Amino acid sequence: MSLTNLHLDLAALLPGQSSLAGASRRTALKLALGVGYAASAGPLVAQTAVRTASEGLATGETSYEVAGFKVPVFFAAPAGKTNLPVVLVIHEAFGVHEYIADICRRFARAGYLALAPELFARQGEPSDYGEMAKLFAEVISKVSDAQVLADLDGAASWAGSHGGDLARLGVTGFCMGGRWTWLYAAHAPVRAAVAWYGRLVGEKNAMQPLHPLDLAATMRAPVLGLYGEKDSGIPLESVAAMKAALLAGSPISKAAELVVYPETGHAFHADYRATYSQRPAEDGWQRCLAWFKNHGVA
Repeated sequence: MSLTNLHLDLAALLPGQSSLAGASRRTALKLALGVGYAASAGPLVAQTAVRTASEGLATGETSYEVAGFKVPVFFAAPAGKTNLPVVLVIHEAFGVHEYIADICRRFARAGYLALAPELFARQGEPSDYGEMAKLFAEVISKVSDAQVLADLDGAASWAGSHGGDLARLGVTGFCMGGRWTWLYAAHAPVRAAVAWYGRLVGEKNAMQPLHPLDLAATMRAPVLGLYGEKDSGIPLESVAAMKAALLAGSPISKAAELVVYPETGHAFHADYRATYSQRPAEDGWQRCLAWFKNHGVA
């Protein structure tokens, strides 16, 4: 059977089956083989610290259309279930690879329909790049916030038509995905958001006209922000400024919570990288699940 010709129907999928309708063959195989880490991610550990089995889950890749472009998206959900809470998973600079796919499987194990769209699909394949500077120049710098928000809207719409309950929609993201999580919490009617070490301030340009600090007072969903004290790319001053701006904002903005883990650096949840720190990663994950539950996503 062709990888690209499987019929997509979440409710009908048997445990462990994958649906890859409309998917890129290369991306599908990359995920199936558990590879695709960008060389520019830096030192990698031998394997992911957490590996979630797919038995009992419907997992795979499909696509949905945004402005005439088919956006690939990896999904995971409890097999045969409908009316599921939905969580959008926003990848880091290295795209959707095994770590991000496993995040989706972890959410599926917790009862969610989890989706991770390939937000760089128009610009390039991150795993093809061995240098961060080149990846940024040729791929990431060409991705606008407006494109990302529209692609996330498309992912949510797809979920609503495939077993997801959009009245229980959450969003989470890592690194630059954490920044986009803040932006999406100010953009769309999500119930709650969890931003993992997402940058809060920065230079403004046509691709990034606003940053989370600019939107702090007008959040549409309560956000849990998870940060590392020793993160050299996100100064604690910016975290403090964000906290003050949130407290000066709307009641929803005031409901945000910022957690800073002592002696912890950037990308502490990325269990395929040397930056992984088990204690804050595990604590952050439990906080994430509790945040969604307490704010009506689960």
